[in-house]
Amino acid sequence: MSGPAAGALVSGRVDLAASVPDGTARADFKVDGAVVASAPAAPFVASWDSFSVAAVSHNDAVSAVDASGAATSSPAVRITVSNHIKTVFVIVLENHDWSSIQGAASAPYVNRTLLAQGAHADNYVNVPGLHPSLPNYIWMEAGGTLGVTDDAAPAYHKLTTSQHLVTLLKAAGLTWRAYQEDIPGTDCPLTNVNQYAPKHLPMIYFTDVNSNVDRSSSECISHIRPYSELSRDLETDAVASYNFITPNLCNDMHDCSIGTGDAWLAREVPKILTSRAYRDGGALFVTFDESAGSDVPIGFIALSPLVKPGYSNNLRYTHSSFLRSVQEIFGVTPLLGDAANATNLSDLFRSFP
Repeated sequence: MSGPAAGALVSGRVDLAASVPDGTARADFKVDGAVVASAPAAPFVASWDSFSVAAVSHNDAVSAVDASGAATSSPAVRITVSNHIKTVFVIVLENHDWSSIQGAASAPYVNRTLLAQGAHADNYVNVPGLHPSLPNYIWMEAGGTLGVTDDAAPAYHKLTTSQHLVTLLKAAGLTWRAYQEDIPGTDCPLTNVNQYAPKHLPMIYFTDVNSNVDRSSSECISHIRPYSELSRDLETDAVASYNFITPNLCNDMHDCSIGTGDAWLAREVPKILTSRAYRDGGALFVTFDESAGSDVPIGFIALSPLVKPGYSNNLRYTHSSFLRSVQEIFGVTPLLGDAANATNLSDLFRSFP
């Protein structure tokens, strides 16, 4: 039998597959001796909703049943159901009202695939009055603007506080990485390069990350990596606990069209969704930094084995809700800035955090 293997951690919907003897008419997949799914014909694949059992260890086996009803069972393997989020990916897009994305013919992947597979918030709104980009990104990292009101480079905004998300994660022994499209990875990207802009990467503005605005900062270089490395890290199960992804200025819909950004998502999101890190308790959040100019919904999609597929709500959320939710997922405190006042995103999930 394959998937899950002995010792696997599983969550949400679990894909099952059996390798069976010739003459098998049906494959029964069992958890603790009870049939949880059956495959009536080759290729003998099925799926199992792991929410049907407690989040502890279980015995997993398969029985091959022939036409006469005789069954041959595999040895049981031990698996652990862990319906908790362990790995977070976030992709931040640019400057669009949700009304320009939802239902748009130019965004077929978002509307036909992501909204069907994930849960989304119809009232995830622009932080009131907050523009341009950089203050919104800083808010996602620290729960406030920390006095930042423009898009200037890190050399002009030396944020010295240790009270921000990735530093709390590091202090808790959790890993983080920012994957940035178009950076070379040979230095700390403190200024624009190709179609990368530091104003779309909040962590790089903090001096404990950029080593007091040092291009040679090993702390910065080790955590802020070219987006091209994400595929390899997904394939080798080497992604961090928290992964912040910024497409370049074209693919994030900033300089190019909604259709360009939608096509980028269609190419790139499946790489995350098929990874072990995602399947075993992962969550991918797709959102926008800000609206086109008003205090209106900007859209938020959550994808995970643990979400309510196809679900939406009208609860009021902001980037403070995102930040609070990430802090609760990883159990890091204190709640930063306005995150302490926010509603978390738990309503989008079957199990949270």
